[in-house]
Amino acid sequence: MRRASGLPVTLLCAAAAGVVCALAASAAPGAGPPDAAALTAEAARLEHGEGVPRDPAAARVLYCQAARAGHAPAQHALGWMLANGRGGARDDGAASLLFALAAAQGHAQAQAMLRLTPPDPAAPLPACMLPDLPSTAPAPEALLRYRDGPGQRVGLLVDRLAPQFNIDPELAMAIIAVESAYNARALSPKNAQGLMQLIPETAQRFSVRDAFDAEQNIRGGLAYLRWLLAYFKGDVWLVAAAYNAGEQAVERHGGVPPYAETRDYVKKIAKLYKKTTHPYQRDLLPATSQIPHLEKPRQ
Repeated sequence: MRRASGLPVTLLCAAAAGVVCALAASAAPGAGPPDAAALTAEAARLEHGEGVPRDPAAARVLYCQAARAGHAPAQHALGWMLANGRGGARDDGAASLLFALAAAQGHAQAQAMLRLTPPDPAAPLPACMLPDLPSTAPAPEALLRYRDGPGQRVGLLVDRLAPQFNIDPELAMAIIAVESAYNARALSPKNAQGLMQLIPETAQRFSVRDAFDAEQNIRGGLAYLRWLLAYFKGDVWLVAAAYNAGEQAVERHGGVPPYAETRDYVKKIAKLYKKTTHPYQRDLLPATSQIPHLEKPRQ
């Protein structure tokens, strides 16, 4: 990562700090399929023991299914359970993201909670809310080397952390291989730091306190990849270009910027990671409106 770039103005809001402060504009307040409302009602009965034995753990499961479908009341209720440790472990980070998702749909109680618990951009959502990743193809030889080479420890961290952000570990490893060659102490002339070469602005944006700490750096880089994948609708080449040059540069130039460094960077990533698309969270933030007009470099 070389160039800093700010968030587009339309994604900024005081409550959510540009992470999940907006959903698609077409989403109605509290929107969700009819079965999501039924799941939420059943979860509430289980949570409070209304006509059924009280079972907070089962309530969490049902709330999460409805929350994944985009149902704002379920997102708020699940956030409340996570924030208070009901039915399982407490998770303030995931709770804050759920409040932000519900608040973006106009849920008044979630909006009130956001004033008390601003969302943590680096926090993963509950696993049950993440879309399933397809099974990955065998990694290219260049990536397989990390299993036995200098990137072995990094690979173990990525294998553990990437699923929490719904990122294919091989995409994360391709970024790390090109950015830092698995060197957790890497420092670029432009002050990009650590394994995923986070510049200070990006580290702050995704709540990384020590960019030279391997796990913190990877979490921050994965959070940024998750954001970019949502913004560029899973287009790996555009995500790679934005990771190197910034999302605003990609939009300004109508695709991969004409910088030699960035075009070379995208080609290196494409050589290591053969897929051109990647699953992304559609409800994380609105995608760029420029997608139909963005072009990729010719190989």
